[in-house]
Amino acid sequence: MNQLARQANPYLQQHAENPVDWQPWGEQAFALARALDKPVLLSIGYSACHWCQVMAAESFANASIAALMNEYFVCVKVDRETRPDLDRIYQTAHLFLTRNSGGWPLTMFLTADRTPFFGGTYFPPQQRDGLPGFVDILERVRDYYLHHRQEIGAQNEALKEAMVRSEQSVKSAPGEVDQTPLLQVKGLLREQFDARYGGVGT
Repeated sequence: MNQLARQANPYLQQHAENPVDWQPWGEQAFALARALDKPVLLSIGYSACHWCQVMAAESFANASIAALMNEYFVCVKVDRETRPDLDRIYQTAHLFLTRNSGGWPLTMFLTADRTPFFGGTYFPPQQRDGLPGFVDILERVRDYYLHHRQEIGAQNEALKEAMVRSEQSVKSAPGEVDQTPLLQVKGLLREQFDARYGGVGT
């Protein structure tokens, strides 16, 4: 069992027996990523999501794929229904990175400071129906992280302006989810995204 076994959230509990060493969202996970000098693989989904269940069965329950995930990344699982703030952050990031709308499961790769540099949604284990295979994605993202640190940290004014415009629609109101994490991460995105080449460091 992994760290999700200690979580009360039913969706996270569904992944407690995955061979993936899932961590819940929190400073502990990102401190681990810093200590190990690994990127973070963030998976956001919810219980009623069909493709979340498919990817869990095909990849997260697969021992060999889980071994790659554990070796290359610190893996973090989030329930979009209890953390809509995080979902909104990274759906927005996915849009800027890929120029495509997101969805679930949302699969994002982050630096240890929570900044995304690659993303997608559902990936089959191997290339299929025009979709890249998850195993290939894991290998490519790890290689990119190891050899293109400066590019990952690149800045671009056009995307900064886009993120500023996006922020203007995020105003907290009484009873809404605290938007502070959203604004903090969007600040990081403004500093580190490179829109000219379609993402961070691409």
